[in-house]
Amino acid sequence: MRKIIRNREKEPSGKILQGFKDLLKIYSPSCVVADAQERAGVMRSYMRPLIPNTRFVGPALTVRLEPGNQVDCLDALSVAQAGDVIVVDAAGETETSIWGGLMSGLCKMKGVVGAVVDGAIRDTDETRDLGFCIFSKAIVPRSTHTPYSGRMEPIEINVPIQCAGVLVNPGDLVLGDEIGVTVIPLENAAEVLQKARDQAEKEEKTRANIREGKTVEELLAEFGRL
Repeated sequence: MRKIIRNREKEPSGKILQGFKDLLKIYSPSCVVADAQERAGVMRSYMRPLIPNTRFVGPALTVRLEPGNQVDCLDALSVAQAGDVIVVDAAGETETSIWGGLMSGLCKMKGVVGAVVDGAIRDTDETRDLGFCIFSKAIVPRSTHTPYSGRMEPIEINVPIQCAGVLVNPGDLVLGDEIGVTVIPLENAAEVLQKARDQAEKEEKTRANIREGKTVEELLAEFGRL
């Protein structure tokens, strides 16, 4: 089965997207956004960035692959837009790579800002040299059967998926940094953005007070948390 939905029903506004891009300038944006969502939307800790200084945010282009019968996800490139984050539900498969260096290069040319793969990738040296930001569960040399069978299905694109324990809908905002990945449901994005801004401001004030020599007790009395 091949199911490709080319147009997402919902997209973040330019203002909301820019607001989250601005958050990339602060310390630990994935943590701040997670706090703003009361710890929700955080992908499992096994999702690790290939590049240590990874930092991106964008709307999700979702991909679902079939467990045990995984194919290359090249079809995503026919849908991807500049600024997208490709999020792949590869069923947590660790022994079959569904993403390689050529895919990273094609994404870079399309303006895709990052990828998140709940599964395995390969050609990490090439992807690293390209400077393409990607998270994955595993790294393994074995490819999918696509180069040998020629099959490009089963695959579903722009459908709701589960990725590393988090529900991701097409168009949801996906923020990744060296710490991890946090997903912001699009319908909550404006509220989360404001809470994240407030949290970041509070943390910066706390840092200033620490530099001034304030004690833990004084900080807790003023801010209520650390």
